[in-house]
Amino acid sequence: MTNLTQLINSRVNRRFRRLTLNTVITLYILIMVGGVVRSTGAGMGCPDWPKCFGSWIPPTEVSQLPLDYKEIYGAKLKGEVIFNPVKTWIEYVNRLFGVFTGIMIFGTLIASIPYLKSDRKSLFFYSLLAFILVGLQGWLGSKVVSSELHPVMITIHMLLAIVIVFILIYLFIRASYSPERDGKLFADQGLINKFSLLVLTLSLIQILIGTQVRELMDEVIRALGYEGRAKWVEELGVPFYIHRSFSILVLAANLFWINKIIRSIPGESRIKQMGLGCLVILGVEIFTGIVMAYFGVPAFAQPIHLTLAVIMIGLQFMMWLLMNASRFSWGKEIVRLKRDLV
Repeated sequence: MTNLTQLINSRVNRRFRRLTLNTVITLYILIMVGGVVRSTGAGMGCPDWPKCFGSWIPPTEVSQLPLDYKEIYGAKLKGEVIFNPVKTWIEYVNRLFGVFTGIMIFGTLIASIPYLKSDRKSLFFYSLLAFILVGLQGWLGSKVVSSELHPVMITIHMLLAIVIVFILIYLFIRASYSPERDGKLFADQGLINKFSLLVLTLSLIQILIGTQVRELMDEVIRALGYEGRAKWVEELGVPFYIHRSFSILVLAANLFWINKIIRSIPGESRIKQMGLGCLVILGVEIFTGIVMAYFGVPAFAQPIHLTLAVIMIGLQFMMWLLMNASRFSWGKEIVRLKRDLV
């Protein structure tokens, strides 16, 4: 029995697979918490970084701040410093959860060290890449604060989060891939694989357009204030209508793609289950978009809308990986090793 086969059946592999899955879930929760920060306008709840109002534990009432705190932080926030403990603690919890996510990814890196002694060394190096990128993400978070929520920085911050999600999903799929369950060929596989990349591209474009719309909304909020919530959508202009119309294309592409998968793959399959999950998520995603458009952008809908979008593109990426695993060198390795044992 080879080292790689022993590793597949070992506790090490099961622990790594479980840890990567938990890390992916943690990262999705962090994205949702970030959405809460944006929807509540708490992005500058802590005007400095990494501390919050100069302390590691933020204040809970204005009396805990220096008398001249408006002068200290006013230049940074253009004089608009009004201490709000709720917003301060929402932003602080977001930062704490970011640190926890970093710890989880570091744990994934540690759990991947045994793979250096196997034929799957790349699992360690991808885990290392995820750890480096989450450090870069933390640095970008500080730049988002120091740039006073600059739109470009927020978009890069979001895009990097998706890249980290993809790397962790790749690690999970590679560690849990089974040729008996996932390696079966099916009709129209070449066409479906190509269309998978199109669907992924459309979903990513839609997320980035949505990020731009959210950045425009920040400007509208500054102009109208929270009391003008009912008029926010009216003031968003062309980008909002592009985002709304583009969702029809995303829906049509997903319906065609998933219908083709269901008809082409025989029997039960994780890919088919994920495809049906994508349709459910897409339906809820569109529903939350309608709620925001016609009901004054309620705060609860924004983080749900964002998180579901990233979950959906993550599922789409998992489906693409599973459909192509047998073509990857690591998929062929596992198939060959298991065949040699028979």
